Amino acid sequence: MKHFFFAFVFFFSLQLFPQEFNGSVTIDARQTGQIRLRVFKILEESLEDFINQTAFTDEVFTDLQKIECSFFITINSFDSDNFTGNIQVQASRPVFGGVTKTSLLNVRDQDFNFSYTENQPLIYDVNNFQSNLTSVVSFYLLTILGLDADSFAKNGGDNFHQLARQIVNAAQPNAGAGWQQTGIGFSRFNLNNDLLSQNFERFREVFYDYHINGLDVMHKDLNMAKQNILSAIEGLKAVNDERPNSVLMRVFFDTKAGEIQQILSGGPKLNIAQTKEHLYRIAPVHNNKWRKIQN
Repeated sequence: MKHFFFAFVFFFSLQLFPQEFNGSVTIDARQTGQIRLRVFKILEESLEDFINQTAFTDEVFTDLQKIECSFFITINSFDSDNFTGNIQVQASRPVFGGVTKTSLLNVRDQDFNFSYTENQPLIYDVNNFQSNLTSVVSFYLLTILGLDADSFAKNGGDNFHQLARQIVNAAQPNAGAGWQQTGIGFSRFNLNNDLLSQNFERFREVFYDYHINGLDVMHKDLNMAKQNILSAIEGLKAVNDERPNSVLMRVFFDTKAGEIQQILSGGPKLNIAQTKEHLYRIAPVHNNKWRKIQN
């Protein structure tokens, strides 16, 4: 019995980890004309280790609970250890009762300049600025954690979004572009500020309803799920009426437009004429997708 107990503890310890992510990193350095440089491969591997082996919170995740995410970094130019480019961040979570997944975030950040030397240690620190590289990646990881939690519980991601704000506050005096308030333009500050603003409380309620009462009930009641997604889009229209052209709404539809098109085009026949009008108004940049909706 004693041996069984220790074997169980050992097995259980192998299944639980403080790390939260199953992430991948791709570095595209073709525009530099020097794709064979060792530093790009080292950077790719170091960032993957940073994402997958760092504990960003005190919570314990099983392998099945880990969040899948991808970072695609395009290097446009570099000078010694200074790099200029952009970063695209994607993350998803499973849809309950099936094998499909839904995107939580799909954003391309054009303001991504950083310094890096081979084998430089990558340090996670929410209170002190270490480097623009780790600050940007940490910010998006915490934002992903927040959105994942928001999709399971109303305002469930508050703690993660607050941690992301600490990253913003530490980076602002040191890292420049991407961390500043920019009116209606995209910045990490604006994205985080919207997520924590009382002006967007309704958005986060709708985000929760869209996932829990929409996507996650499709396996048992497709008609009700689709109705609830129509209601969620109605809620997004109300948010947009109060705060038009916000960064948060643009990021949401950049992430979800293809999924919404697919959902509204399939399943039970419902009256979606008004919903399509809302979509044309809220997210006109995706009108090519809305025009393809047939139901």
